Amino acid sequence: MRNNLMRQMTERLLLTVWVGGMWTVGYIVAPTLFATLNSPALAGTIAGRLFSIMSYVGLICGGLLLIGYLIDNGIQAVQQWRGLVLIVMLLIVCIGQFVLEPHMAVLRDAGLQGLNLRAFMRLHGVAQILFLLTSLGGLALVLFGVRQKQP
Repeated sequence: MRNNLMRQMTERLLLTVWVGGMWTVGYIVAPTLFATLNSPALAGTIAGRLFSIMSYVGLICGGLLLIGYLIDNGIQAVQQWRGLVLIVMLLIVCIGQFVLEPHMAVLRDAGLQGLNLRAFMRLHGVAQILFLLTSLGGLALVLFGVRQKQP
């Protein structure tokens, strides 16, 4: 009983840090930066840094959640929606941080005009869609929990 309570509390803490941080940065802080700073470039730099930090927070928290879920459910974890959501969220974070962000940084460093600007905006659009999917997956896990409720 006590072990189960500790697991639930740990799960809630990890989900709060990851998903709460992601929603705060993505839907409150980043729009506020762009609305209040006079320099879109500065706002983008700060927002990008915050998203990067949240990616690493997500990899740590999500990784720990997935390990716990695998310990509880074994290989069947990948056949259950909660396990699949965790895996997809972690994959999306990896794609954003280690594939999209480096390409966007190269374009940003080369100057955002003409073709570079169009390519950057395309990658930014993909990153926004992936962020939305991750935040919705996180919302589902917050609402229903990572671990199934025990009868």
